[in-house]
Amino acid sequence: EVQLVESGGGLVQAGGSLRLSCAASGLSFDDYAIGWFRQAPGKEREGVSCISKSVSSVYYADSVKGRFTISSDDAKNTVYLQMNSLKLEDTAVYYCAASRSPYSEYICSSIPANDYWGQGTQVTVSS
Repeated sequence: EVQLVESGGGLVQAGGSLRLSCAASGLSFDDYAIGWFRQAPGKEREGVSCISKSVSSVYYADSVKGRFTISSDDAKNTVYLQMNSLKLEDTAVYYCAASRSPYSEYICSSIPANDYWGQGTQVTVSS
C-alpha cells in the first residue's frame, strides 16, 4: 500500500522559512516521481515543484523559482521542500503526490497525472 505523509507545515512570518517533508512508503523513487502541490482557499490546486529521479528532472513553478528547493533522500524515502523568503501568497495547504510518469513538468502541470496523494499540511504566512 502506497502512503504519503506530509509534515513540517506551520505558521511563519513573511520572509521566513519552512521545510516540508513527504515520507513515502510502498513505492520507490526509481519508479515514481514526487511532486509538491498547494491549494489556497477558493483556488485550484497547483503544482509547486516536482522531482523525478529516473530522468534526473526537477521542475519549479515560476512563482517559487529561486525561493523553494526540492530534494530527495533515498535512504529515508523522503522528499523535502525547502521554502525560503515566504510570502503571504504562499499560504495554502501543501500536498505531496506520487506519479508513475517520470516527467516532472508534466506531473506538476496535471493533477490527474498523479496517482497517490498525501493528506496535506497547512502553511500559513503572516505579515
